[in-house]
Amino acid sequence: MVVGLLMVGGGMAAGVFGSLLGLGGGILIVPLLTLGFGRPLREAVAVSLVCVIATSSAAAGAYLRTRLANLRLGMVLALFTALGALVGGTIAFLLPERLLTGLFALLLAYVALTMARGQKAPEEAAPDEPRGSTIDRLSTAEYAVHGLAPGSTASIGAGVVSALLGIGGGVINVPAMHLLMGVPLRVAAATSNLMIGVTAVASAIIYLLRGAIDPYIAGPTVVGVFVGATIGARVAPRVDVRVLRWLFVVVLLWTAFQMARRAVGM
Repeated sequence: MVVGLLMVGGGMAAGVFGSLLGLGGGILIVPLLTLGFGRPLREAVAVSLVCVIATSSAAAGAYLRTRLANLRLGMVLALFTALGALVGGTIAFLLPERLLTGLFALLLAYVALTMARGQKAPEEAAPDEPRGSTIDRLSTAEYAVHGLAPGSTASIGAGVVSALLGIGGGVINVPAMHLLMGVPLRVAAATSNLMIGVTAVASAIIYLLRGAIDPYIAGPTVVGVFVGATIGARVAPRVDVRVLRWLFVVVLLWTAFQMARRAVGM
């Protein structure tokens, strides 16, 4: 009973952070289950993917109602992310757990440092890009989207990493949209929340077929994540974007440190 309540509470915290930062909660669920509850990494990844689906479901409606998310951009990038998720889910069971843990830590540290450096000056769409093109339709009156090719490539990588590490892909999609495609951070986080559900479903199916999802762990954790994500989506428009950025960086660095310790057996 106590363990179940702790999982609900941890899930709520992960849901709030995941919704605010567009990460889907998986970035915290995996360390929570492995470091806090001593579960095997692969089992934690499987449960985390289910939690990511819950986060996306809870947050997507709120972000669409406020029109904060870029639905067209999210739909385009989700196709590439889902493709990567299928590939990642296929190879996930072939890699040793310690290697996956080390990759998790390196990825988080790299993304955190990239976000800490901030966004470059906004770029305009390529001068030879005709009006009415795909890139033009993805832009809005507030910002111009660019770098569709590198952004799509990053989305494939996000899908692979999502399936391997159970993080929903937001840890790559948010910085990719923000730093490579010129999307404001708040919009990138909201759009990522739309995408991560699609990504997680694509890879969660593979884990489900392999019997890696423990319903007794997934149940209370998902409940907590869903409640937390609902709260996070409602308060997100009121959070200062600078606070959002540094919250993102601090959470990633702390998680990277903890996962690195586990990878080296400390």
